[in-house]
Amino acid sequence: MTTYLKELLLGLYLLSHYDYYLKRLIDLGGGVPLLLFAGVFGILLATLWLTAYIRSTAIRYLFALLFFASTLFFDVYTRVTADYLTYSTFVSLIYSGGFIDEALYQYRASVFLAAVGALPLLFGIALAPRRRLPLSSYALVAAPLCGVLLLTGILFVRSGEGARGLPAMYTPLVYLNLFAYEAASSTVGPRETVSLPRHGQAVGNDIVLIVDESVSGNYLDINVEHGVHSSLGQAYPGVSIYNYGYAASIANCSADTNVTLRYGGTRSDYLRINSTMPSIWQYARKAGLRTVYIDAQRTGGRLQNLMSKSERQEIDEFVQFNQTPVRDRDMAAAQKLIELLNNDTPELVYLNKVGAHFPVHDKYPDDFLVYRPALSRGQYADVSDTGERYDFGGQVEDWVRYRNAYKNTLLWNVGEFFARVFSQARLDNAVLIYTSDHGQDLHERGNPGVDTHCGGDPVVEEGLVPLVVIQGNGLHTLDWPRELAGNKDRSSHYNIFPTLLQLMGYDLTALQTIYGKSLSQHTEDEFTFNTRFNARLGEKPNWKHIDLKEVVTPTLQ
Repeated sequence: MTTYLKELLLGLYLLSHYDYYLKRLIDLGGGVPLLLFAGVFGILLATLWLTAYIRSTAIRYLFALLFFASTLFFDVYTRVTADYLTYSTFVSLIYSGGFIDEALYQYRASVFLAAVGALPLLFGIALAPRRRLPLSSYALVAAPLCGVLLLTGILFVRSGEGARGLPAMYTPLVYLNLFAYEAASSTVGPRETVSLPRHGQAVGNDIVLIVDESVSGNYLDINVEHGVHSSLGQAYPGVSIYNYGYAASIANCSADTNVTLRYGGTRSDYLRINSTMPSIWQYARKAGLRTVYIDAQRTGGRLQNLMSKSERQEIDEFVQFNQTPVRDRDMAAAQKLIELLNNDTPELVYLNKVGAHFPVHDKYPDDFLVYRPALSRGQYADVSDTGERYDFGGQVEDWVRYRNAYKNTLLWNVGEFFARVFSQARLDNAVLIYTSDHGQDLHERGNPGVDTHCGGDPVVEEGLVPLVVIQGNGLHTLDWPRELAGNKDRSSHYNIFPTLLQLMGYDLTALQTIYGKSLSQHTEDEFTFNTRFNARLGEKPNWKHIDLKEVVTPTLQ
């Protein structure tokens, strides 16, 4: 038995994925595609077998660890999303690498099960071979390299597609090759300086963009009956609130949305604009505004959402809350925002809130435990964006408790946040725009999986966000009411950047040519969000239209 232990372990690993291979065979049907698939599958299987017979212990261990890590990555994603890992999604996950520490907690159960399932592969390669194959050591070492290069070439000419149904340990490694190639060969050109014409003198008021985290527009009281109290649906003295209803997000992943909000990418030209055009900070400075970035999610100066060190240098004040518990960071952000609004200094403030990103077990105090039954508390008091979902298995009853915990989180991080801002801040000389980076799939339909966003085949709610403008009554900026009725439930994130530039005094005609329409105009928005934001190697972005008739409005009483 021990003589064939390596082969048994490798065979066991492959058999554990039989349903994955079988589904691909069924999808292909027959004919030439099936023959080509079988040929590539056979070559990759042979190179895997040869890898297990590499004579050098160190090199064999190296490949064992690489294949183990690769299949672990693939299997965890599949378990969490119940979906296939595409190249575009892989790139989005790489760009979201700042969340890796918490993600390991968030999906700990899935990571553990996937790791156990991948152990036969690890030991099947790592164990010392009992037999010596009639091949040179160089040929054995070259085998896995040739397998990776073969699949890399296939996916390169197929725009990242073509690995579905093939041995999973190769797929993330090949995606990493493609990503490295694109990074090395990228020639987008240098970042431009501000050249848009402006009208008037330096801006004399505050301009604030509040980007919440994972707040779905269909859960707030400003958009649905019996929605969660947001403090945005009532009147306040000296303040006008313009609710644009449902808006379409840029994408269903945080990094993709935030980088586009900061650089103004459009649906037709976001890759070039995000890479080469001036940032919102540059435009603000040119307009005479001091620039402030409040990041309630990260600590220790860590950058996220594709912010570079050079962009960081364009920010006059960079704020994080290193010593503040995660539960209280949005309140700390509210207090900082209040101080900025009250300091009589015209500023552009970009605020990334903690919001309602998973885990939502402990993102609110006990006094805000209104919706019951909720997820068990006490496990994740200091986890910002992710964390293990203790007492959560993805079943129907689990999602009921998750949604209740989510609503309690909204009560605190949205409702209480704005209650404090409205009661303590001087808003007479400020314009605030509020939205969220993306919505959520809280599985109201009973669809499988435990993910809430950032997948490759999202439900419409993942792209559904709130959009609200708040302005002091004494401030005369844009004519918000003129197009409000026509733009409500018909606008998107893509209208925010041109709105900010118009507020800064930049020429509307000139900026519209590059960045599109602002909220002061009839937006005529396509009402779509991008589910393939990182379209690579000739792929095209995939735009998902939001049909409001498809939106699930949960019972929130």
